Amino acid sequence: MINQIGNYSLFIALFASIFLLFQSSNVIRNKSKNLDGKIFSALSVQSLMVLISFFSLIFAFIVSDFSNETVYNNSHTTKPLFYKISGSWGNHEGSLLLWLLVLTIFLFIFFISSKKLLNKYRILTVLFQELIIIGFLLFILFTSNPFLHLFPIPKEGTGLNPILQDPALAIHPPILYLGYVGTSIIFSSALAALVCGMVNKIWAKHIKKWVVISWIFLTIGILLGSIWAYYELGWGGFWFWDPVENVSLMPWFCLTALFHTIIVLEKRNIYQSWTIILSIATFSLSMGGTFLVRSGILNSIHTFANDPSRGIFILCFLLVLVLLAIFIFFIFQKKLSNNLTKPFLASKETAIIVNNWFMMFFLSVVLVGTVYPIFLEVISGSKISVGPPFYQKLILPFLIPFLLFMAVGPKLKWIKDNLSKIKLNQIMLFILSIAISYFIVKFFRVSYLLILPLFALGFFLFFVTIKDFFSKNSTMSQKISHFGFSLFILSILFNGILAKEFSSNMKVGDERKYLNKIIKFENLKIVEKNNYKSLVANFKISDEKSSINLSPEVRIYNQPRTLTSEAAINSTIYSDNFLVFNVIKNDGYYNVRYQFKPLMMWIWFSIILISVGGILSYLKKNE
Repeated sequence: MINQIGNYSLFIALFASIFLLFQSSNVIRNKSKNLDGKIFSALSVQSLMVLISFFSLIFAFIVSDFSNETVYNNSHTTKPLFYKISGSWGNHEGSLLLWLLVLTIFLFIFFISSKKLLNKYRILTVLFQELIIIGFLLFILFTSNPFLHLFPIPKEGTGLNPILQDPALAIHPPILYLGYVGTSIIFSSALAALVCGMVNKIWAKHIKKWVVISWIFLTIGILLGSIWAYYELGWGGFWFWDPVENVSLMPWFCLTALFHTIIVLEKRNIYQSWTIILSIATFSLSMGGTFLVRSGILNSIHTFANDPSRGIFILCFLLVLVLLAIFIFFIFQKKLSNNLTKPFLASKETAIIVNNWFMMFFLSVVLVGTVYPIFLEVISGSKISVGPPFYQKLILPFLIPFLLFMAVGPKLKWIKDNLSKIKLNQIMLFILSIAISYFIVKFFRVSYLLILPLFALGFFLFFVTIKDFFSKNSTMSQKISHFGFSLFILSILFNGILAKEFSSNMKVGDERKYLNKIIKFENLKIVEKNNYKSLVANFKISDEKSSINLSPEVRIYNQPRTLTSEAAINSTIYSDNFLVFNVIKNDGYYNVRYQFKPLMMWIWFSIILISVGGILSYLKKNE
């Protein structure tokens, strides 16, 4: 019964979408000045049906309805209620249904919140968005249906992947999808504005709220995923350059560039073409990430699916949307203003566009590092992995001028500024930054060539953003976000030069000396839980001044039978002591990995500050 309700609701939503597609076309073709009330009704029905379908799936998970194939493959009666609910979107089919739910709700919100804008623009946005919604509905119903029926009905399910049974990852996908799906509204709205010839200040002011809200959710979603990977996967770092991590980072780069470009368009009515291109690219990267994660072609520990046929559907659908967008852009770009005043070299808008170029370079590096191994394997059959050194060697040199422009750019005036009016206090801050950086490099004996300019410009940006809090030249949202970014850069730099790692095979009672610390494997005990058995080790990390106890775990889940390692982390405002151990096939020995990670808490806190700046920006323009 639950399966039928969920399945039929999706078919009704599909009929509503097809109706909306034709109804929108008729309204545009007939040049109706009044919006047809049927569109509002159809949007309401569409959103309601998808909502009913989604809650039907959640209910099936809660009651452990194993007649549902998705529930059977991703749940178990012994699983806690919280993970039964989150398991509904912790799989390929359920996550796509969540995508669809956000798509329909966002479109409904857009339609009712844009009443003051041109009717043709609103209807065209509905039309383009419905093309995306219909594509997802067809994909779900015919390749990834979450309501397939099993007979005979199994008595027990196979269980959810144990690494997904975590609070951070339970809320990570919904938040990340809010960011991803928000880019679809930006995409549809940009094409509609282009066709209507209204890529101007009015449109920029309207669409900026969607850019900001998508950017906020994408930033928070990436943060949650990064924290989860840090402690759950035992990677021991804030970023591992894993392909799935990169998939979320690429649209973030593009969306950040779009965020700043929209501000220029709103203020100066320039960069119209660039704004449209970024709007198309941001959504394309979000969809491209969906393809990569769900096609099974990425080699990652947290991809959702391994069925290439499903990925081909998304790839073909994405190509159709991108080709449609490119076609519309070249046909209607003549409607963009041609009488544009070129910005002066020394101006805020020039600084923003230069930083946009850097964002596009960082995006290109991540894109190549993620996609190139895939193409190489397809073409030659050779498998390679692209790790952190590739990204660091390409990104770090260009991070130096990027930080300089970020420190100087916001200080420039709109239209034109005079560079000869550089203030003495800015020069003094720059000299102070170089002096502090030189002392740090000498004190810690760092030999990496670029570390001195990176630290110098990191500190310069840090001091400039602190000074901004006492000026009235920028908004509070900008001050907080830019300060958060400067703190992020400095935290990463200190983390990079001061982090230490130790790895060894140990058994109970063993001691190892590492630097000025003694690592002792004190004891091991077995703890029984509802759906897993845990080997809990107790380690003592001590030096001359203090000692801490860390208790990492190896969990053995019963459904499915899987071993996972749970890191033990002792966090302070200064550093993290991170320890993880794994079972090895040897008499009583375990592989132990201990890491000293400075300023990890400040890395997480800095990203929160960046997000808070975005939230303040959203609230300010909605007062």
